[in-house]
This record gives sequence, C-alpha cells and structure tokens, in this order.
Amino acid sequence: MSTTATLTRPAASVASSARKKGSAASREQRGPRTLYIDDVSKHFLLKDSLLHVLDHVSFSVEPGEFVSLLGASGCGKSTLLRHIVGLDNDYEGQIRLGSEIVRGTSLDRGVVFQDHRLLPWLSVEDNVSLGLINSKLTRLERQLAVREHLELVGLRGFEKSYPHQLSGGMAQRVAIARGLVNRPEVLLLDEPLGALDAITRLNLQDELLRIWRQEQATMLLITHDVEEALYLSDRIVVLDVRPGRVKGIVPITLARPRDRVSHAFADLKREVLELLSIEIPGSAEDPSLAGNI
Repeated sequence: MSTTATLTRPAASVASSARKKGSAASREQRGPRTLYIDDVSKHFLLKDSLLHVLDHVSFSVEPGEFVSLLGASGCGKSTLLRHIVGLDNDYEGQIRLGSEIVRGTSLDRGVVFQDHRLLPWLSVEDNVSLGLINSKLTRLERQLAVREHLELVGLRGFEKSYPHQLSGGMAQRVAIARGLVNRPEVLLLDEPLGALDAITRLNLQDELLRIWRQEQATMLLITHDVEEALYLSDRIVVLDVRPGRVKGIVPITLARPRDRVSHAFADLKREVLELLSIEIPGSAEDPSLAGNI
C-alpha cells in the first residue's frame, strides 16, 4: 500500500505554514528537547500497607530516538507512562522535557493507547482532528493537517469512514495519526499493537519505523514483547517487577531493517531475557517464549 503523502503545492504550502503554529512553533524556537525521567518513585496505599510500584526510576529519551520501556505485567510501565503524559502527578522524583517540569497534559506529548479509543460516532477525519482540538490552526489548516497525517499512515480515501468500518490495524493507524497530527515533541506508545493479530502487528511495526524516520519523531514505546522492543528500538530500558526499577539499559546497534532470525538478534534477545530473569533452555530457541514475557 502506498503511504506517501502527496499534497498539491498550495495545500503543502498551507500545511507547512500550519506546522509553524502552536506547539510546533514553540518547538522550533527552543529546539529539540530531551525527555528526562529522574528518580521517579510511586506507591499506592492499600489498607494498612504501601504497594511500591516504581522505585527510583531514571532514564532519558534523546530527540529523534526510539526507546522501549520493557517489562512484565505489573512492573509499573503503564503507571510511569501516565506520569509522563501528565495524567497523574502524584509521584516522587521529577519528569522533565528539557528544563520544563512535566505537570499535567500538554500538546508537547502525544499518546497512543493499546485500545485505539476512537469515538464511534465520529468519522476517521473527525477522530484525527481531535488531536488538534486545542491548536491555533484555522479550519483549513486543520483539514490539511488531518489529510496529511492520514496519508502518512496509509489511510488516504478513508477520511469519511467510521470506526466500525475499519479493521483493528486500520483503527490503530487512525490512533497513530491522531497522536501525531499536532506534531508533539514526544509520542508515547502504550502497547499500541498488543491487541492485534501477529501478522498485522509485524506489518505495523514496520509502519511505525517508517513514520518514525519520515517524521524524525521521538518515540517511547511501552511493551512486554522482547522481539518487538529489539526490532524497533535504539535502546531498551528493562524494568524489574514490584517495585519497578531499572535493571539495565540495552543499546541496540543492529542496522535497520533488522533480521529477526539472525545470530546477532538472537544474542541480544538472550541478553534482554537474562535481564528479565527468564531462564533460557539450552536449545537455540524455545517456542514457548514466542518473543513475549
């Protein structure tokens, strides 16, 4: 499927102008910023005891980098993402985008969830347009930005469709377009491919990489899939379970596109699985692992 965005010259000119408004304009003025997670801890009060969810978590995501936060269910990945988005400000430590402390939601941080969360009574283009609800764009600029991002994710021609008319993979593409349409500094991905079938998931992993390269985006992916993290990431931050703490940060230096069955890929997978304290049988591959934990 062709996914190249092709706007007419006048439309492209307006779209380029639209990018310079709102948060995109501020980003251009101050330059790219690093996302810092600095000594973040979180606990919940359960009756007479404390449940420690995150324990002094620290790492960073550089501009233009693709980083995965990897860990088993219950390690605090999604809790940390809520803090980064700004949905929950009750934690210890500090989260910063450059020198600016993150408190509350902002157009600087886009998010795509595992559930696409499309509103069923809105068309595809209207769902994507929700990402611009607080922008300073004119109506024409909004329309052009929505069109451009639907082309980016390969959904040109589906503008007037409704969520019930889309496949699961197409619905997630709409969610990705909505997350990117305001051109956030960081796109946060909370297991966005987790509910998809295996074939669609593999295809959308390649689509994510294409979009990441084309948009020169900064992405932080939450996942429990080891192979997905290895295939997509520049670095993998591995979290331990209860409390969630950083067990290690693994740089992935394999050239893209990556060969999932290469020896180098298998060696890195073994390294990550060992960090996750998953015992690996003596055979070359344990089919029960299937890339997941």
